[in-house]
Amino acid sequence: MAAWARAVRGLLLDISGVLYDSGGEGGGVPIPGSAEAVRRIKASGLKLRFCTNEAQATREKFVKKLQGLGFDISVDEVTAPAPAACRLLKERGLRPHLLVHDDLVPEFADIDKTNPNCVVIGDAAENFSYANLNEAFRVLIGLEKPVLISLGKGRYYKETDGLKLDVGAYMKALEYACDVQAEVVGKPAKAFFESALAEMGVPPEQAIMIGDDIVSDVGGAQQCGMRGVQVRTGKYRQISPPSDAL
Repeated sequence: MAAWARAVRGLLLDISGVLYDSGGEGGGVPIPGSAEAVRRIKASGLKLRFCTNEAQATREKFVKKLQGLGFDISVDEVTAPAPAACRLLKERGLRPHLLVHDDLVPEFADIDKTNPNCVVIGDAAENFSYANLNEAFRVLIGLEKPVLISLGKGRYYKETDGLKLDVGAYMKALEYACDVQAEVVGKPAKAFFESALAEMGVPPEQAIMIGDDIVSDVGGAQQCGMRGVQVRTGKYRQISPPSDAL
């Protein structure tokens, strides 16, 4: 418990399942008290970063939706996997075949996608059809050195009408079929958390990650040297916690 006595200078907040539940006609429903909690955190002087694996919309569109739900949030406060993936693609000269949600495609507008030499997979929702998965499989299996980049690797998440399979299930299918290990861009990847901390200007030992996923949010944060807190909203389910969880 001594670790929890250390000074806290910054918070990383997950969004889906922590601030709101996505889905429905309005695009989602705020979790009671969450908008006020964000306002109080900002008023406290703590540094704040929104750290999300959201991959069904561009950051601009996603933030606009959250603002419409009453949240004090701006695009430059959000760390999301698609922009990080674009930086990686450019650095390594990769040309992706995209298996992502239609609303996320604009994030990759400046990326060369001719003659793909890798696959980028995200939470494609209804685009996770057999035909689309098989097309991604064919791209990967046809490469001498297949590269699979996954925008997060969550198992499932919660929307207003219940739990939904997340990208991790489909990522694992391609890993198995192509005998390849995906490179994860997003939580729980250590580099993703380090990027969020750098943007916030706070070392890991002085930051806390708050999320609803015991693996991607809490576990990923702990692997990076942060403290992690799991909320009892979103995908939270009452199960026996890991031996090192608080």
